[in-house]
Amino acid sequence: MTVTAGGLVLHAPTAQAQIKAPAKVGTTSVATSGSTTGSTSGSTTGTTTAAAAAKTAAKTAASGRTAKVARQKVKARKAVSVAKGQIGDPYRYGGTGPGSFDCSGLVQYAWRKAGVKLPRVASSQFARIKNKVSWRSLRPGDLMFFRGLGHVGMYVGNGKMIHSPRTGERVRIDKLSGWRKASFAGAVRPGL
Repeated sequence: MTVTAGGLVLHAPTAQAQIKAPAKVGTTSVATSGSTTGSTSGSTTGTTTAAAAAKTAAKTAASGRTAKVARQKVKARKAVSVAKGQIGDPYRYGGTGPGSFDCSGLVQYAWRKAGVKLPRVASSQFARIKNKVSWRSLRPGDLMFFRGLGHVGMYVGNGKMIHSPRTGERVRIDKLSGWRKASFAGAVRPGL
């Protein structure tokens, strides 16, 4: 006998094997062999067990996603903290730190310190990180791309980003102005 519950297909022997000891439901007892006492039938026992197994599988998958998101947030906080520690360091074309950075080198360095490897250049960072996010969905640690992927910064929250702007400038935090929104090319969320 095959039992289907919530997209999960269980064969009756498998479903019955999951019951380890007699369980009482109200005053009705259910035995491990699939035989029943009272008005409960064997097929109801298999269906109930399959439904419980499907529910458990769904909870496990949801808790796995929740744990993954929580780990990403911890890494993102670490990356933002590392990037903020570089404020004042000079821009240097091709710089990957420590001490001097270009825009993509800064975010690569910060996320590497948080335990996440990123590609070296901005366009590759955008292309290879699969978790794209919108302007409205930005969270601290997200990478923001501008000018046709020619520039990248890291969102730090409260409508601000940290970046290494250009030659002659230093790593700093800037407000996300209207110009930034107009030149926004997209954003990604590393670490998921």
